[in-house]
Formats: sequence, structure tokens, C-alpha cells
Amino acid sequence: MSGHSKWHSIKHKKGAADAKRGKIFTRLARELTVAARDGGGDPDMNARLRKAVADAKAANMPNDNIDRAIRRGTGEIEGVSYEEIRYEAYGPGGVAILIDTMTDNRNRTVADLRHLLSKNNGNLGESGSVAWMFDRKGYLVIGKAEKSEEEMFEIAIEAGAEDLKDDGENFEIFTDPDVYEDVKNAVDRAGVEAQVAEISMIPQNYVKLEGNEAQQMMRLYEAIDDHDDVQNVYANFDIDESELTD
Repeated sequence: MSGHSKWHSIKHKKGAADAKRGKIFTRLARELTVAARDGGGDPDMNARLRKAVADAKAANMPNDNIDRAIRRGTGEIEGVSYEEIRYEAYGPGGVAILIDTMTDNRNRTVADLRHLLSKNNGNLGESGSVAWMFDRKGYLVIGKAEKSEEEMFEIAIEAGAEDLKDDGENFEIFTDPDVYEDVKNAVDRAGVEAQVAEISMIPQNYVKLEGNEAQQMMRLYEAIDDHDDVQNVYANFDIDESELTD
């Protein structure tokens, strides 16, 4: 599973652009609403909502926006009803792609995704066609300047983490989703700031892409990630930094 942090360098470049456009607030609001709808509006009693609130605050989302999104979820104020749908797809070079959406119109969403994939040498797959290539894990990325490997390993493993890997510039911590919060809290208590802290879909292996296929995959990834109904995109491609230059 080593190498996932390089994938996040791509996501973070995208994330900076998303923040400028305000798209990140749209995604966070939808997650808050659906989390509150499915598990109730009290973050202390709803782990998914607790994570959504923490993410929203980390992105400097105004408290009024957070409260409004939660109240839409609990039905206290009117709002759009979103459906969560995961799509599975193939990209250039046989890359496996998982696309998590929240939509109020599944026909529109699937038609749009099919169009984006076909334009970029990809196609939708059947349910179950690629999901088996990913594992759902708690995932943290820690810069090496924070702590030594021995210190980070002790902090993570004592809190219940499954593994810590050295990925060159960073340490990657992998956890069972059920103990993600415990590990994240232990990291925070140690005064360590995680560059990435999330529950993610981690590829079991990666497909190396170069040249035209690499460029096609980046165009496809960006097009899918830019879609208003898309919350998260996970894929198992490996692309060198030199291919990512604008």
C-alpha cells in the first residue's frame, strides 16, 4: 500500500483550486447534511457527522453554514434530498476508479459520468467490477519533520493502528476505520499535525502510467472530480511528478 501519499499530492493540488472556487464548501455541506440525516444531528452520537464537522472547521467553513447543513439533514429546515451512489469505472491503461457521489438526480449523474469517461478513454464498469481492488482504511500522512519513525510508530500502534510505512518524505499510517478516531486523537495529543487525515479507499496495487495515458488519466480525474455531484474519486494509478507539471 506504500505510495498512497504521492496520490494525495495530486488531490491536494486539486484541493487548492477547489477551495478557491468554493466547491469544497459544497461538498462539505452535502456530507454534513447526509451524515445528519442518516445518524442524527448530534456529533457526539454520530461519528460520521463528527468527522464531517471537523473537516468543515478545518476548511474554515462558517459555523452558520455548518449548522444550516446539519439542520437540513435533520429536517428542521427544507433542503434537497441527496442519494449516495458509488460508481465503478475503468480509466486509461486499465486504471480502477471508484466515484462516490451525492445526487438529487441519478440519471443526470450517471449520464454525465459516462460522457466524461468516454471522452477520456474510460468506461463505466458493473457494480463490484473494481471495488474489490480497494480496502477501506483510516489513513494519515505525517511529515518526517514531526517525529522520528520510532516515535510515530509507538504513537500509532499503541492507539490501534494497523501499520506505519515510510514513503520517502512522509510516514503513512493505516488503521481499521473503527479505530481511526482513536489514532487521529492520539496523533493530535502528541502535538503532531497530520497532512492528511481521512477514511479512504486504499488501492491494493497501482498501475504505472506514462506519457499520453498519464495525461489522459489526469484530464479524466480532474473532469470527474470537478463534477458537482462527485464527493470523492479514488483510483489506483501511479504517475511520476514529472508528468504532473502544468
